[in-house]
Amino acid sequence: MSIIADPVQQMLIQENVQLLPYNTFGLKASASHFCSVTSVKELKEAIEFGRSRSLSNFVLGGGSNVLFTKDIDALLLKIDMKGIELISETDNTYVVQFHAGESWHGCVMHCIENGYAGIENLSLIPGNIGAAPMQNIGAYGVEIKQRFKELEALNVETLEVETFNNTDCEFGYRESVFKRALKGKYIILKVTLELLKEPELNTSYGAIEQELEKLNVEEPTIQTVSQAVINIRRSKLPDPAEIGNAGSFFKNPVISIEDHERIKAEYSEMAAYPTDGKMKLAAGWLIEKAGWKGKRFDNYGVHERQALVLVNYGGAKGSDLYGLSEQIMKDVQEKFGVGLEREVNVI
Repeated sequence: MSIIADPVQQMLIQENVQLLPYNTFGLKASASHFCSVTSVKELKEAIEFGRSRSLSNFVLGGGSNVLFTKDIDALLLKIDMKGIELISETDNTYVVQFHAGESWHGCVMHCIENGYAGIENLSLIPGNIGAAPMQNIGAYGVEIKQRFKELEALNVETLEVETFNNTDCEFGYRESVFKRALKGKYIILKVTLELLKEPELNTSYGAIEQELEKLNVEEPTIQTVSQAVINIRRSKLPDPAEIGNAGSFFKNPVISIEDHERIKAEYSEMAAYPTDGKMKLAAGWLIEKAGWKGKRFDNYGVHERQALVLVNYGGAKGSDLYGLSEQIMKDVQEKFGVGLEREVNVI
């Protein structure tokens, strides 16, 4: 690894950087050029440096939603901007701004410690807050769009900072305009959420109520709901520090009511949730029924407790995990007539 010191911009750009520490799958890959940016000024300077060398940009946050199958011949911009600020409050809400490099779970914990309600169900989701609106993260009946107010993003072409409100982001299930029409055109800098002073607790989804009972909680709070979610996630999902993974590898598929009835006729135990006139299935259940849960192939496989999670036991290649996902998608399609979609970004 070498370092380039740009004489005009005073930027430090590293060359041939290994990315194993920067992705939760623990995969070996390298970036031809790498820069950690901690301010908008540094980000603009890095982009201008890339332009001077005809380098494309590759933006990386927490590295928890990426599968590297090859080296990156580009300028990798590691977003490390930090800061949390209470912007304003009303009789009912707190408006809080988070810089993109803050960890999502750290932001949730900050809100809980300060009595800001609304995102406690999203505890322990990996990654940084800059990626949260990009994929409209959600869990246990809550999505970020429900508490989202606005974000600031840098236009990569003009280097101007622009503001996007909830409507502008065009949120969908694990989707936003930044994954579609504006993909690669903006870099998220700050995210502003409108959080509640009086909690509207959602404990009906998944096993939250059962976990609260185990904790002997009679009157739930944002703290106890968060702890219940943390306990559930830890019981099902492997710690990336111990086993390389990116959490849920696939999205839960949304199918027509007719297709749901067709599958339900054969598998009466199948769980499904209504959403916008359609039905959302549990991808993990489909994968398990197709026989993939716990399957291991030397140094990679499907996690033994959660079929949604593909794992690197150590030394696997991104191409191994990608090939495994292809086989799983093919089998689920053949068995149920349902197409799975990857939630992880494949590079």
